[in-house]
This record gives sequence, C-alpha cells and structure tokens, in this order.
Amino acid sequence: MPRPDGDHPAVGAVPPAAVDDAAYEHLASLRAGIRRYLAWAEQRAREQGMTPAQVQLALAIRAYADPAGPTLTELADTLLLRHHSVVGLVDRAEGAGLVRRERDAEYASRVHVVLTAVGERRLAALSGLHLEWLAEHGPQIGDVWRSFGPGMGV
Repeated sequence: MPRPDGDHPAVGAVPPAAVDDAAYEHLASLRAGIRRYLAWAEQRAREQGMTPAQVQLALAIRAYADPAGPTLTELADTLLLRHHSVVGLVDRAEGAGLVRRERDAEYASRVHVVLTAVGERRLAALSGLHLEWLAEHGPQIGDVWRSFGPGMGV
C-alpha cells in the first residue's frame, strides 16, 4: 500500500537512514559502470548493423541449449518481454536477415527461432568484442561487485 507521501517502500528494504555515504558511492559507481558498458555495447551493435535488442535476441537464441532453437514463448521468458513484443522483435530481426522461424516437426503450431548465417557471423563478431572488453575491464567490474559484501553500507 502506498504511503501518504507517495513513496512505495520495498518489502524488506533497508531504511534510508541506515544507508551510509560509502554505500551511495558504491551504488553510483555500479550504475555508472553498467551504463558505460551498455553505451559501449549499443555502439558496437549499431556498427554491426544490429539494434541492442537484436543482439540480446541473437545471444538468447545462440545460448539456447536445444539446437532446434527457442520458441517465441521461451524467448519472451528469457528476454523478460511480453509475447507480442518478442513477435515484433523477431519480425524485425527476420526482416534484417538475422533470424528465421522454423516449424516444429512434431507440433506444427510450435515455431522455433534460429539464427541465420548472417546472424551467426554478426553475433560472433560482437561476442569477440565483448569478451575483449570484459577481459580489459572485468577486474574493475569484479571489484565493484565484491564491494557489496554483507553489512556493506548499513
């Protein structure tokens, strides 16, 4: 239930008075680092002729364990999107030649999504760049994550 002042306290949230200055600095550092990485990643995606959402889609498809590829519903779950949003994303990625739909051999109503050769090549190029970036910046990211140990800031 919202409080009269409009705030919506999270269940189990630490009262604001208990958060110290160092915790705020750590949180700001984490958010800034995530934004820097995402801005860098978005630029690399565009250089490969993909949107950031198409990269996430391609990565979800490539990482999927079943070689038949994920279904639209499985992609929605993985990407934390609504089914109709995934349909639109797949439509645009298919139009860009990155993915294709394939009917399930056993259940004709089930459709799997797989990467095309173009999608595979672009994702491989981007993944190589990401792994290089993470090799260079990963230790700093790890330091930030490790700074959030038990009792930090409270």
